[in-house]
Amino acid sequence: MTREKRDPRREELLREMIGMYHPQSVEDIQNMLKDMFADTMENMLKAELDTELGYKKNDQREKLTTNRRNGSYSKTVQSHLGESEIQIPRDREGSYEPKLVPNGTKDVSALEEKILSLYAKGTSDRDISDVINEIYGFELSHETISNIVDRVQPRVIEWQNRRLDKVYPFVYMDALMISLKSVSDGHTDKKAGKYAVYSMIGINCDGKKDCFGFWIGANEGTHQWLSIFDELKARGVERLGFVCIDGLSGLEEAITNTFSEAIVCRCMVHLVRNSTKYIPTKRRKEFCADLKAIYGAISAGEAESALSQLNEKWQKQYPSAVKVWNDNFCYVQRLFEYPAEIRKMIYTTNTIESFNSALRKVTDRKGAFPNEAAILKILYLRTLDIAAKWTKPYPNWSVVRGKLDILFGDGWDR
Repeated sequence: MTREKRDPRREELLREMIGMYHPQSVEDIQNMLKDMFADTMENMLKAELDTELGYKKNDQREKLTTNRRNGSYSKTVQSHLGESEIQIPRDREGSYEPKLVPNGTKDVSALEEKILSLYAKGTSDRDISDVINEIYGFELSHETISNIVDRVQPRVIEWQNRRLDKVYPFVYMDALMISLKSVSDGHTDKKAGKYAVYSMIGINCDGKKDCFGFWIGANEGTHQWLSIFDELKARGVERLGFVCIDGLSGLEEAITNTFSEAIVCRCMVHLVRNSTKYIPTKRRKEFCADLKAIYGAISAGEAESALSQLNEKWQKQYPSAVKVWNDNFCYVQRLFEYPAEIRKMIYTTNTIESFNSALRKVTDRKGAFPNEAAILKILYLRTLDIAAKWTKPYPNWSVVRGKLDILFGDGWDR
């Protein structure tokens, strides 16, 4: 993975800190960071008091207030780095109440979480600084915000490699395009440009969604897909039920080779898109109505009849459009092998397309990302934000679950 170029000023600061602390272990580095955190907090608190009093320390000009600084007192606070002792400045009249560390508050990690939450929504560094300034009364530099976001990286790695459930009755896979300045697939670095970021969402046996992770710059080939599905197995997945995809090259073969019991389904909406690109705009509405008669049929026989009518009406003028449905009709027929409640869940990948749309709202604002780590951080943070709402099971899940029990038999979920 190509490393992001560091700010020379940050490099110089790091050299100074290493020269001062001479860290020899991870614990030494942790202690160094805790000291830096404490110093930063104290400087922010001093800036707060400057604002409260209306003048800076050692300002010799005439003051508009009789209130003055009155030393400081010690307070132990808790952050993601552990406990740190900081000095809280005081004023003579006792009217100053710290906003950064309110009286009675010892846990200040909420500030970091607020910054990460704003970042996850695609908020720019400047806007984050403005929001923090409005809430807490002080500004944050671009470097400070970057440092806070960078500390998420270990959590990203842990999340991307976490254990998954043994069984997922439904899985959806799709991709979104991201602009990256550099991409590494573990073997070679690739040129800057747009790359696919593949994501997977599973619906577990309780009917709740779970994002498995993200894979960047994957080649659309069986070998690459096998690697991804082998990774899922290593993370504890033993069985996949229905896997809904967009017909990416080599994907179906990789799924069935790794999870032999999986039933691969094609997204009907993608087939519609793939075929309508061959149809003139003025005739697409008419063409789509004929397509709906195929995938919206109530039986396989009715769908087959609708396909025959499609061929008869459109084949001569738009053979490429009709070919899409002739080549993929086996997936339409597969839909009718299952009850309507299950059919409703497998005829489209809308579950993951809506998820990717929510991701895209954030990634599009950021422009080109410097490297893989940067995009994984924003996708991880945005996913946490979205997944916070995934508390309820899929609508009508008890009925769907009953159909799955009949279809797969007793013990399918164990």
